Amino acid sequence: MRKVTDDERRDRIGLRHALATAASGVEEAVRAVTCLHATEASSIYLSAYARSRADRESISDALFGRRTVVRQLAMRRTVFAFPADLFAAARGSAAARVARQLTARLVKDAELAGISDGAAWVEERCAEALAAIREEPGTTVQLRARVPELSTRIAAEGRPTVLAPVGSRVLTVLAASGSVVRGDNAGKWQTSRPMWTAVEQWLGEDPGVLDEREGYRELVRRWLWSFGPGTEDDLVWWLGATKTAVRRALDDVGAAPAELEDGTPAWLHPLDEEPVRLDGDWAALLPTLDPTTMGWRRRDFYLGGHAPLLFDGAGNAGPTAWWNGRVVGTWTQRPDATVEVVPIEPLSPAAAAALEAEAEKLTAWFDGEVVATGYVPPIVRGRVSRQAAGGASGR
Repeated sequence: MRKVTDDERRDRIGLRHALATAASGVEEAVRAVTCLHATEASSIYLSAYARSRADRESISDALFGRRTVVRQLAMRRTVFAFPADLFAAARGSAAARVARQLTARLVKDAELAGISDGAAWVEERCAEALAAIREEPGTTVQLRARVPELSTRIAAEGRPTVLAPVGSRVLTVLAASGSVVRGDNAGKWQTSRPMWTAVEQWLGEDPGVLDEREGYRELVRRWLWSFGPGTEDDLVWWLGATKTAVRRALDDVGAAPAELEDGTPAWLHPLDEEPVRLDGDWAALLPTLDPTTMGWRRRDFYLGGHAPLLFDGAGNAGPTAWWNGRVVGTWTQRPDATVEVVPIEPLSPAAAAALEAEAEKLTAWFDGEVVATGYVPPIVRGRVSRQAAGGASGR
């Protein structure tokens, strides 16, 4: 059993996640971390840029032109951007689990609203919505106008006293099932107004569905290469799956047992036998919910004690600044779109200079646009509020 030190794990982040050496393109950048978080539309662009230095046009082309990167609701009810060839695996495993959960909740709320057969009613609404999308893709608002039943109001999920149109929930069920995807974006690059599109129309053909066992096996295989070594708990959390599913997938993959620096049992990809060593320094500025920041449940080896300064109460990470595989700060934009690094520990002259260089490159990439995030790290909330107030008053 091989022991993997924290130093080696940090070197692996630099190499495997295409942060120390840039990927050759957008697709390679996505594969480097298995898939990208896509809760915020801008995060896809910023995560891809951090790993490939691609401009916005190239990233948009991968999403909407070549369609080699596909957004899909999957693990932990989160939207991810998957390589197109991983879509079938996610669709049959993590996404299918979410689809079942969302459907059950919607059926329950429909019956609480007085609909006698909630399951049949939800099935009918999904069929109507899918037929309308196959006829012509549309935004949620457009589809509600075309399919009046999608404006039916029932209790909002988790809020029984609040009534809301059922359309967005029906579309979310269809998205989790993989019947429809988030196609063209009707908004700007940093906002999400998806044109819901049937998967076979978007990809040219239906890519099929791997069964649950095969799907989890493929997701775990790729995760181990990107994020290994990792623990069983890391995988259970990342996949939003059961221990049974994770243990079976690890066995199916033939994962190699390993030991972390503190003695915790972990797993490596079966072909990942040689120690990884990175020579040279590297710095990176990663966006909200970046896959590197969110890749493990156990984060001490790269985060130390900084979690309360960077994560909200639900465990969501804001932007992060990295130096040689450790989070050493965050970053934000000033009202003039200049990127500013905010250290959360003393930086060496080399680290400070490298991160400032990254900030200058990212400032140029933004090209004057200020992009808001819904996950402002606690350490900069006061700073952002003061800047916004100063900008509003003209100071």
